[in-house]
Amino acid sequence: MQITASSFIVRLAQTDDDIRAAQRLRYEVFVEEMGATVPDEDAKLRLERDRFDPYFDHLLLIDPDRAGDDLRGVVGVYRLMRNDAARAGIGFYGQSEYDLSPLLGPDRKTLELGRSCVHADYRGGMAMHLLWSGLGDYVVEHGIEVLFGVASFPGTDLDALAAPLSFLHHNHLAPADLRVRAQPDHFAPMDRVPVGEIDRLAALRAIPPLIKSYLRLGGFVGEGAYVDHGFNTVDVCLLMDTARMTAKAREVYSRGAKS
Repeated sequence: MQITASSFIVRLAQTDDDIRAAQRLRYEVFVEEMGATVPDEDAKLRLERDRFDPYFDHLLLIDPDRAGDDLRGVVGVYRLMRNDAARAGIGFYGQSEYDLSPLLGPDRKTLELGRSCVHADYRGGMAMHLLWSGLGDYVVEHGIEVLFGVASFPGTDLDALAAPLSFLHHNHLAPADLRVRAQPDHFAPMDRVPVGEIDRLAALRAIPPLIKSYLRLGGFVGEGAYVDHGFNTVDVCLLMDTARMTAKAREVYSRGAKS
């Protein structure tokens, strides 16, 4: 698959160098900007990588005008793992944080999304839209029914995030057939503020843009949050059922499938 729009290209990683460029961008965003920690060897190489990378497909947004820099022109990334690849390999990344039992039935085609990021110079423009168009192609090509993945709030202070976490729990909790739960040893309740006491506007302002984008397209959250001290984040599990998607979401995926 490949999408060419304006001066950008969206395609899957094809070589080890492609994946290394994705890992370099992830290092710049997650480590240098957000404060995640990585092993000393990876810090010396300025790579954010893990044992799951070889099992994922890596969706890249490339600006050919930057192809000569150390990112090889990669200015946006998403990594994608289908359920058949997870079963044949290492399993889903999210299983370390959430009990994914509701999603693991053999007849349900699922796709795990993760490590989504865009270079600082390309935020607020069309970059994320182009990545989503590429994701739409991928979803249609593989007949995906459910998309899911952990998404993050910066910082690890649950009290500071009480309002947005409670807003998500009270307004966007996944239906029972999709309701994954944070693993018992790390379960952090999200219903921290009674529904009548939430300042809705303040809560919405505190929700990261990527999470709000999923919610606008008909997404849900799982039950419970997970505090990831290594990444300096509080994670929630986002889920989208293609059969329940909003009309806007279908339009996004249709555009991607036709590009």
